[in-house]
Order: sequence, then C-alpha cells, then structure tokens
Amino acid sequence: MQFKAIPIIRIFDEIKAKEFYLEFLGMSLDWEHRFEPGFPLYIQVSRGELVFHLSEHSGDCTPGSKTFVNTDELEALHREVTSQGYRYCRPEITTAPWGERVFEVVDPFSNRILFNERVTT
Repeated sequence: MQFKAIPIIRIFDEIKAKEFYLEFLGMSLDWEHRFEPGFPLYIQVSRGELVFHLSEHSGDCTPGSKTFVNTDELEALHREVTSQGYRYCRPEITTAPWGERVFEVVDPFSNRILFNERVTT
C-alpha cells in the first residue's frame, strides 16, 4: 500500500503565488481551475514528486500552515533557490534539533515549507 499526501496551501494573490512557487521554488504549473471568472483560483504546482494544491478558497485550509518536505539534495536545492534573488526570502541551511540539515522558506501568505535532508547512518 502506498500513499501520497498533497497539502493544500492557502493563497490570497495569484501573481504573488506564481512568483513564489513557480519562479522562486522552480515548480511547474500543472493546472488551474476557477468555477467562473472572478471566482477564487485553485491550482496544482509540482516539482518531481512534490505536489502542492494552492487555493484562494477560504474554507480549504488555514493560512500560516507549515509543510515538512524531505529531500535527498538539500544543498543543490538551496543553491538553486537562493540563486533566484527572491528579495522576500533568503533561507539559510541550519541543523535542526533532531540532527538533520534543513532550510525553511516562507511564502507571501505566511505559509512555511521546511526542506529537510535525512541523515543516513
């Protein structure tokens, strides 16, 4: 049995969301949906196996949430992300209390994504 969780992340501005998730984090826009013009946006973005749903719908999720993401190439991802020159978020790699290396980004809507590299023994 396999599972794949897809977090729904609350957004409030389509342009800022796309700048952060597509340009800064290097994700791809898979699809977008509105029930009709002027209604809230719901989109899917992805990067490899990492998939997020971004929603302007108020009842879908809580702004200011945190998503924990494991990766096996933390250094490379950090170099790529920080090279984008995104002026609102300048993450640094630190060692978490549980002993693994991490960096955290905060989107324009106060949602946090913690990228974590597992330590193998």
